Amino acid sequence: MEDINDGTTQPKKKKKGKLLLFIGAPLLLAGGGGGAAYAMGWLNAAPEGAHDAKADEPKLVPKSEEKKAGAAGGEGEGAGAGGKAAPAGEGGDKYASTYYPLEKEFTSNLQDSVHFIQVGVAVSTPYDDKVLTNIKTHEVAIRSAVLMALGETSEDEVFTAAGKKGMQKRLADAINAVLKEKEGFGGVSNVYFTNFIVQ
Repeated sequence: MEDINDGTTQPKKKKKGKLLLFIGAPLLLAGGGGGAAYAMGWLNAAPEGAHDAKADEPKLVPKSEEKKAGAAGGEGEGAGAGGKAAPAGEGGDKYASTYYPLEKEFTSNLQDSVHFIQVGVAVSTPYDDKVLTNIKTHEVAIRSAVLMALGETSEDEVFTAAGKKGMQKRLADAINAVLKEKEGFGGVSNVYFTNFIVQ
């Protein structure tokens, strides 16, 4: 028998739900994945081989981000032995200083003198750990530069406070010159004497 459509029954309509499901769902997933990739920085990453010089430079460390001595001692957040946070002073440097003592003492003859000098040296930097890593990496070259600067020091300089201050500046400049030559960035703000002997 044949089914005859006498006009009383309507032809079945095709469902658009399946079409929407097969097209809409993949588009929605692709859009979500693309948004996640953009948010994670994958879409605007530099091409392979490109190098951002600013990304390698050390960053200044504000005092608010400074690691306090003993802050991770398990006594509570930032609390010392008494359970109270250390008081914050007003003024001072805007950036936190990190200190690093160079391993061995330096011994050198003084310029045009029979005397010699032996000093222990520590450096400070307001930058992050990249500067300290650079100092450790190039410590041999830094030691050589410091010894050459000490050899240019006169006897008169080592016996006055002004002369010692000038020597600190020369040593900081010598260390920064090595770091700039080797890494493209200095970062040492000051040099401190941990030991100072003249004989």
